[in-house]
Amino acid sequence: MTPFDEEAKPQRGINALDATGDLLRALVAAGEPLALRDLAAAAGMPPAKAFAHLVSLVKVGLLARDDAGLFHAGTLSRELGLIALQRLSPIRDAEAEIVALAASTSMTVAAAALGPLGPTVIRLEESARPQHVSLRVGTVMSLVNTAIGRVYAAHLPADMRASLMTQDGIRLAGAPPDAGLDDAYLATLDAIRGRGLDTALGAPVPGIHTLAAPVFDHTGSVCLVIALIGSSGSFDSAADGPLARALLAATRRLSWRFGLMEAR
Repeated sequence: MTPFDEEAKPQRGINALDATGDLLRALVAAGEPLALRDLAAAAGMPPAKAFAHLVSLVKVGLLARDDAGLFHAGTLSRELGLIALQRLSPIRDAEAEIVALAASTSMTVAAAALGPLGPTVIRLEESARPQHVSLRVGTVMSLVNTAIGRVYAAHLPADMRASLMTQDGIRLAGAPPDAGLDDAYLATLDAIRGRGLDTALGAPVPGIHTLAAPVFDHTGSVCLVIALIGSSGSFDSAADGPLARALLAATRRLSWRFGLMEAR
């Protein structure tokens, strides 16, 4: 057994490194280079103490200091970040969040990724409550008539959306090829981007409501759409209701994990 086999067991660390971690977290939270005094204040320590830690961080390459005296990410930090990004697997890394969301809301949770035929359900965590949901892993969602599909459409480049729209008729609740070309549909997509989520009430399955929200990667591109699905009688579909807040909190945490800095 190694010292890291039991994460729940308290581990004895090095206090000096804990303080160094406070400086790194303060710099990340700021989202911009900081001067010594500002960085020390953000980390809650005297500048003299902070400076000693910062000298070591610059020496090992975790931080760098520019000609104006501002501290920012160093070469080693960038290399570690690239390694972390290369290891990301959205559906694998979203698994715990999906399971927790289903447990906390008592709703079915679906995750969809963009496949060759369009937004495709790749993970489904069933609710403990019996629900007649016609989704299965592998179901491809309409860009026009489903909340999952509309959320994807709202965040795709226009040329990619137009190309995918020609195949919408083969998807669940699919629409004719010209259905996504009118002003009303484009206004709907604008509204989705503004709210950060979309709803589908009793459609495409009567009596079943859906809330769907995007997850972004470090480039700002949508990589997953997460949806809460439940029976209309027990489903709060309000965009500012508790289900929506839980969903948005989960998708923002995932976006942050996948490298979208402003999602925190």
